[in-house]
Amino acid sequence: MAVLPFEPDCPADIHVPLVIVGAGACGISAALAAVDAGCEPLVVERDAVPRGNTFLSSGFIPAAGTRFQATRGIGDSVARMVADIQRKNEGQADPVIVRTLAENSAGTVEWLADRHGIPFDLVDDVRYPGHSVLRMHSTPRRTGEELIACLHGAAEAAGVDVVTSARVCDLQADSGRRIRGVRIARPDGVRETIACDALMLACNGYGANTELVARYLTGMETAVYFGHEGNQGDALLWSESLGASLRDLGAFQGHGSLAWPHRILISWALMMEGGIQVNRDGRRFSNENGGYSEQARKVLAQPGGTVWNVYDARIHDFAMSGFEDYRRADQAGALKSAPSAGTLAAVLDLPAAELEETLRETAALAAAGAVDRFGRSFDPDSALKPPFYAVRVTGAVFHTQGGAEIDTSGRVLGSDRRPFPNLLAGGGAARGISGSGDSGYLSGNGLLSAMVMGALAGRRAAALMRERY
Repeated sequence: MAVLPFEPDCPADIHVPLVIVGAGACGISAALAAVDAGCEPLVVERDAVPRGNTFLSSGFIPAAGTRFQATRGIGDSVARMVADIQRKNEGQADPVIVRTLAENSAGTVEWLADRHGIPFDLVDDVRYPGHSVLRMHSTPRRTGEELIACLHGAAEAAGVDVVTSARVCDLQADSGRRIRGVRIARPDGVRETIACDALMLACNGYGANTELVARYLTGMETAVYFGHEGNQGDALLWSESLGASLRDLGAFQGHGSLAWPHRILISWALMMEGGIQVNRDGRRFSNENGGYSEQARKVLAQPGGTVWNVYDARIHDFAMSGFEDYRRADQAGALKSAPSAGTLAAVLDLPAAELEETLRETAALAAAGAVDRFGRSFDPDSALKPPFYAVRVTGAVFHTQGGAEIDTSGRVLGSDRRPFPNLLAGGGAARGISGSGDSGYLSGNGLLSAMVMGALAGRRAAALMRERY
């Protein structure tokens, strides 16, 4: 995998206006936007069945000021969304990019719904950490699997060409920093050269590359990686070779609630509805409402690197009715239940006295509407009552958030701050909006950056074609 000098005497096998590398949420959003703007893209995907990190996500995209919010009487604004994002990342993200994403979030969700039939609706039964209002939008089953299926259905209906089992191994660039084409490798060893007028990198980050993880994600080298194995950092390495400006390479989205050893995502909604996490000593160790990304490190720091999510029948019923991943965890036998705290301790092999004390303490906090020593506020309506439920979880790395710096239309910036003539990036290939570590990740930042910036970059690529011709 390399960036090769362009050789005009070596003809390409085909020529297309726009090549998009990656058929996840970012790539397909870009392709749909390009088609709508009159450009015919070619999406190149390394896998036989396009999935990517979108497939493994919850499929939630935050957006401010949508009609879906309005029908529920929820007031929201771009300024409020920007404030929430920047508060979580402590002002470390590019404020111009953050505002651009927030300003275009509602339009992107409604465009995908109205123009391309993506069945979005507002998630109105749980508010995720850091969001001051309900603004998560999802498809009915609330899974990334369903979202990516809907996007690919829309792409097929729009006539987008998606070439699968085609791994981009090399880029070709001329002396003026213009991308002239890509080389792809097929599973049978055949290689083809595709000439293009513009290139968009939508192939996510480097979470599956152990060498890059060791280099940039200090302390997470042995963490479970719950992302797509194709995320080998190709976009990062190409961008580096081209002389792009790279930022926030230590940023990532973690998650402190991956069912173990079943490797099924357990929604953080359980914690937001009143659940707690206890370690093998039967004790709580953190503010479970702080944020699920930074919770990964806290969970991994506990003895054995696993903890138990503990909650009650009310929360169990809520999760069973609203989250397909949770139902899969139930079917896999990951969930435990017991009629009392003492019995639950026996089922989980935890010290009974300590677990009973922990549950008494949280019940008292809830009854008083108090704030605990970790800074978590408890609500009387969220008090846990028997029977109890539990699931063993671990901390995991889901995807990286650093990468090439881009402008507000997705064009990649060089180290000299000038944009490349025809190179764009979005999603995990680009610098995200989560700051420099794990604690700046606000729920939905990944798909916000992927789908909204994907759409903006697709339109910009189409504009580049009009300017060129």
